[in-house]
Amino acid sequence: MTHQDNPKNQSSATAGSESSSPLEDIGNQVEKLAAKTADSIRRVIDKALASRNTVLTIRVNDECNQKLNMLVEAGLFRSRSESAAFLIQEGIKSQRSLFDKIAGKLKKIDQIREELKEIVNQEISSRDQK
Repeated sequence: MTHQDNPKNQSSATAGSESSSPLEDIGNQVEKLAAKTADSIRRVIDKALASRNTVLTIRVNDECNQKLNMLVEAGLFRSRSESAAFLIQEGIKSQRSLFDKIAGKLKKIDQIREELKEIVNQEISSRDQK
């Protein structure tokens, strides 16, 4: 009886040609996961960029330009403008506590300005009454 005549060897030979190796299975799973992740990222980005309605012209250095181009070349964004808008939005989100502090200080500045206007108006009014 030859190697191929043995029913055990035939089934294992057939199984080997029909099934993939564990490494190939892992590779396929990684590819599927990467595709799902890319789709998920794309949906988040599209949602974030859908509400853009202000045009802003900016100048960037060569390094920033290269990074923006990388995001476009990777297929994550359709343009450098989309890349920049996304990165700006993410930067603002990551610095939320800083912007909260700035907003609080600006509110105080507005209150002080109003107080100064009142002081000036009172001084002008008191002079006019004399």
